[in-house]
Amino acid sequence: MATTADVYVEEATVNHDLDAFAGKVALVTGAGSGIGRAAARLLASRGAAHVVFADIDAEAAASAAEGVAQAHPAALDVADSASVDDVVNALAGEHGRLDVVIHAAGVDDPAAKQKLADALEGGHPFELIGGLSDEVWQRMIAVNLTGAFHVLRAAVRHMCARKSGSVVLVGSSSSFDAPVSHPHYAAAKAGVHALAQSVAKEVIAHDVRVNVLAPGPTDTGMARRTPEILKQVAPGSPFSRYATADEMAALALFLAGDEAVNVVGGVLLANGGRFTA
Repeated sequence: MATTADVYVEEATVNHDLDAFAGKVALVTGAGSGIGRAAARLLASRGAAHVVFADIDAEAAASAAEGVAQAHPAALDVADSASVDDVVNALAGEHGRLDVVIHAAGVDDPAAKQKLADALEGGHPFELIGGLSDEVWQRMIAVNLTGAFHVLRAAVRHMCARKSGSVVLVGSSSSFDAPVSHPHYAAAKAGVHALAQSVAKEVIAHDVRVNVLAPGPTDTGMARRTPEILKQVAPGSPFSRYATADEMAALALFLAGDEAVNVVGGVLLANGGRFTA
């Protein structure tokens, strides 16, 4: 039987969750789909006063923002530093603050995944790196690593000036297990982790926190493009499953929120037990 104290603690926890980001001004990149979409909508549901749903696909951003009173969709290519600066400066300028940034924008390489699937199905050795083009490599780095730099740099300029704020970069468990089909993706995401950890040590002096969420396989549009044979041979527990975008969004908000006040430069590996690091 629950005691009065138990009920009070439970109710306090629920109420805290509902208004954990009350009045906050937030930016979420990659908010047109997947983890970014889920995180942006969750921020609004937990009290954020203004949430920019930013995505390179303006229509997807607008669709994700539908029905959310606090939502403001914006077209944004994170590989374009000037565009990132414009969006962040406009947001901070209009509201006088920027409290939370969740950077979920990113790309993978479906063609490389398909090449691995074909090799597995055909029973022949997989070959990628010798034919990996400069264009594909540079696009992967430009969006996944340089894009993270652009967003992080723009955000901390404003946060450090106000001595308040939290940034969560979405990395990947691929930076640890380095999947054979994605050396360029793994390299870019490993760079994101190192970037975040170095910057975290710098900006905590200004009461700004930077952390990384490193998801494992998650049921997003990106994951749905993965050939079925690659899902079947994924390493780890047979009880492992693909996470949902909502589950990853909840972890991103934990890192961004006050409950994680002592987490600085952390990399939260969330891969359902496929491996530990």
